[in-house]
Amino acid sequence: MHRIFSFLMVLMLFSFTAHAAQVAKHLPGDLTLAEAMTVVNAALKKSQEQGVPMNIAVVDAGGHLKIFSREDGAFLGSIDIAQKKALTARYFNMSTADLGSASQPGKELYGIEVTNGGLVIFGGGELLIRNGLIVGAIGVSGGSVAEDTVVAKAGAAALK
Repeated sequence: MHRIFSFLMVLMLFSFTAHAAQVAKHLPGDLTLAEAMTVVNAALKKSQEQGVPMNIAVVDAGGHLKIFSREDGAFLGSIDIAQKKALTARYFNMSTADLGSASQPGKELYGIEVTNGGLVIFGGGELLIRNGLIVGAIGVSGGSVAEDTVVAKAGAAALK
């Protein structure tokens, strides 16, 4: 009985795997790995020009981590910040700097940074847009807010 059950499970798994191989594995409105690498490489180039080691995270259209790069010497604490900047930008379809402006005391979105497991609401998170469609976001951390923003914008510009 156990062997028959095991055989049926293997048969079902094989059938599912064969079916999954026929299904498209990449949605047309999503970021490709090649695009994500282009974004990271442009961001790394700008980071190296500034001389500040950075953590660079790129998420896809669904907000899932697509690629991550940590330069030698980049702050360990900035790993989480870079990822959250990318996620924050994608969650709200705006740069983290713009969200930060809207979330100051007395503003409409005050306190938003404590939602969604913690958001980052200062510069360094930018949307990735292809042909007018948001396909992901980049988050950069490791320098000043201005340095992070310049690097994130350089990465985002590489996709256009």
